[in-house]
Amino acid sequence: MKNHVTVGVDGSDESRTAARWAAHEALLRQVPLRLVHAVDWLLDPVLPGVGPQSADTWADRAVTEAAEELRGHHPNLQITTRCPTGRPAAALAAEAADSALLVLGSRGLGGLTGFLVGSVALSAVAATDTPVVLVRSTDEPQEAASNSAPGTGFGTGAGTGAGTGAGVVVGVDIQEACDRVLTFAFEEAERRGCRLQVVHSWKMPPAYGYVPLFDSDSERDIERSVTRTVEDMLLPWRHKFPAVDVTTRVSRGSAGERLLHASRGAALVVVGRRLRHSPLGPHLGPVAHAVLHHAAAPVAIVAHP
Repeated sequence: MKNHVTVGVDGSDESRTAARWAAHEALLRQVPLRLVHAVDWLLDPVLPGVGPQSADTWADRAVTEAAEELRGHHPNLQITTRCPTGRPAAALAAEAADSALLVLGSRGLGGLTGFLVGSVALSAVAATDTPVVLVRSTDEPQEAASNSAPGTGFGTGAGTGAGTGAGVVVGVDIQEACDRVLTFAFEEAERRGCRLQVVHSWKMPPAYGYVPLFDSDSERDIERSVTRTVEDMLLPWRHKFPAVDVTTRVSRGSAGERLLHASRGAALVVVGRRLRHSPLGPHLGPVAHAVLHHAAAPVAIVAHP
């Protein structure tokens, strides 16, 4: 059973923010937290002349300092540390294999530029089937998560987590199976006791560009039909998660743009990534790529068939 949350740490401010976010998520899930730093000295030494002993010492210090900080805020949270050797992306993906969630950090570039998602994070996202959350350097969790249930060693889950007052946003595609994506989004909204906003965008078929008599009534008919399809898709999850307040936003336009707009003020944005096995290796779709680099909230990437 995948009963813990894993977070990558490297001593940077971004990874410390990710670790704090992951700690709150572990409290919400009532599971242990694992801190991981990959030691890559064999393949890519940080400095000339730095040997394995120095690299191991630095790695141990990075995870130890992060663990001490988190234990100071959450003394009842069970925290373990690991320093596997290997390429960071591959090591993180391996650690994520038996995890419920992998959390990584990203750095804000300021203004409208977006966020820098490094090659390690992108490679780790593409290399694992485990859901991955990219946390922004500005995504500080609320301190309310330090409350813990007596005798359990974990948080109660009530009123905890990063941005619990905000909602969860999930993007869906009616042309694909979104079971894993919707289950993850509904579960996250239920844990936080917050609203779930389901976003779907649609575009006119290219052929309609050649129909001179196509009018706004026809467009509204298509939108109503798409909305009914989305609502039908959501019915099993509405029945399974009756306590989750669900709203839908169906509109014509770019899926990436609609999700980025909905992400403002959200606690979490959830998008899917199709599992593909090609000679070029796994990759992210254009919508997931746009949301990862520009959404103003933590982004969860959930792999699905």
